[in-house]
Amino acid sequence: MKRLLVVTAALETGAGTMLMGWPSAVATIVVGAPLVAPSAVSLVRVGAAGLLALGVACWLARRDSQSVAASGLVAALLLYNVGAAVVLGAAGSQLRPAGVVLWSAVVLHGAMSAWCVACLLRQPARL
Repeated sequence: MKRLLVVTAALETGAGTMLMGWPSAVATIVVGAPLVAPSAVSLVRVGAAGLLALGVACWLARRDSQSVAASGLVAALLLYNVGAAVVLGAAGSQLRPAGVVLWSAVVLHGAMSAWCVACLLRQPARL
């Protein structure tokens, strides 16, 4: 579970930083269209703050990966990764053309979901 938390911390902190600093550029790369409305930029930056928070939580939990709280964090990561894969996959099926990294992001979130499930099955939470 420790490796999952470290990898997730790196990925989500990086993604959050990129989305916070360059939301429209990242949107163009991922979904193939820039963000044109200021409200869209604001909403993406709120999501970016959430990704940064998730990255920090994973980084801090890496030292205590055997706890019930860490298992809860991994369960939340599972929900996030499944949701991200579904939302991005749905966008990819509707957008023509999709961004250059859209399907890679779907696969990455799917793989991270599977890793979360594997960690949760290996180490059930203690109550």
